[in-house]
Amino acid sequence: MEKSMSVGAEKGAADKAVSDGAKKKKLFSTEQMALIGVMTAVTCILGPLVIPLPISPVPISFTNLAVYLAVYVLGTKAGTISYLVYLLLGFAGLPVFSGFTGGIVKLAGPTGGYLVGFIFMALIAGWAIDRFPGKYALQAAGMVLGTAVCYVFGTVWLAGQLGIGFAAGLGVGVIPYLPGDAVKILFAVMVGARVRRDVRRVMEG
Repeated sequence: MEKSMSVGAEKGAADKAVSDGAKKKKLFSTEQMALIGVMTAVTCILGPLVIPLPISPVPISFTNLAVYLAVYVLGTKAGTISYLVYLLLGFAGLPVFSGFTGGIVKLAGPTGGYLVGFIFMALIAGWAIDRFPGKYALQAAGMVLGTAVCYVFGTVWLAGQLGIGFAAGLGVGVIPYLPGDAVKILFAVMVGARVRRDVRRVMEG
């Protein structure tokens, strides 16, 4: 009898260990994967929307706003993955890039560097948001820094495509957009922080 109970206890402990191991191996919960899908969809909706500028081949885009919101809602890792899924959908040919375009050829165009730069923007902005909860000035500073890194990549690529210098590239692809980016960051801090709290409350409740 005692031997049978001992074997049963050992089997139960082994099953629990397997179950715990499976949970640890699971990268995201079902709820997190659903949220990644939702924020990818949001990026697919906002990404194609643009306001053309006659002075630049780079239109005003809402993709960076979608990325700010994604890392706010999802955090660094899941938010970055959300953007990468969006990027893959675009490279596969879906018209989710600016101006309702798609395809790998987009990377070879003047705005290709920004598409790559958004990955680093998500990582940096997400880190600041996760690292400084409730400290909105520091979170905004992280978004500013992430945007600056994104602009470096974008400007180097844009300047190479147009055959101009880096400073001229800043004048064409960065400076005209700074006021709008400031508004987007402010909006993301105000709305994103609130949505993040609500989402965390629902998931933990």
